[in-house]
Amino acid sequence: MFPDIFAAIRSVIGAFQTLGIPYHIGGSVASSALGVARTTVDVDLVAEIRSDHIKAFVEALQHEYYIDGDAIADAVAHRSSFNLVHLETMIKVDVFIPKADTYAQEAFSRRSLDRLAEDDEGEVYIESAEDVILHKLDWYRMGGEVSERQWNDLTGVLKVQREDLNKDYLRRWASELGLTNLLDRAMREAGLI
Repeated sequence: MFPDIFAAIRSVIGAFQTLGIPYHIGGSVASSALGVARTTVDVDLVAEIRSDHIKAFVEALQHEYYIDGDAIADAVAHRSSFNLVHLETMIKVDVFIPKADTYAQEAFSRRSLDRLAEDDEGEVYIESAEDVILHKLDWYRMGGEVSERQWNDLTGVLKVQREDLNKDYLRRWASELGLTNLLDRAMREAGLI
């Protein structure tokens, strides 16, 4: 896929693994791995960072990334997000702390080990195809339903993963999240209904 993306996240994922922080890759990198690849200039990670991880996390990454321990502490306290910038590639890595709601916790638990590309040397945790679709639908809706990138990402995952999707899970959470009409539209466009 994208060599710079691998370079930008390799040390972050290594720090997660060393510190025992559960994580997964989401966003456009996950949709590219599970659907139709596209270029991207940032990476979305979801990680269960706790306040007792912050000092060691910053120390592990401070030589390769722009990293702000106070921003991380604020994100952990508010279950929000912070970003890092990989200094060599200038790729931004957005790290989201999972929300405490039922959907966010279930989605996080459904992550799985996979390779981002066939020639990649190691496995990483990637968000499930269904949750990539649901998150992309939500971002599409929050953006005023105008982002072709979000729409193309999610319909690409629907098309590529069509045989393996848990459609009951998709429909249940689309209903709970108020995304049913958008999911139906995307499924029609992808030829699933």
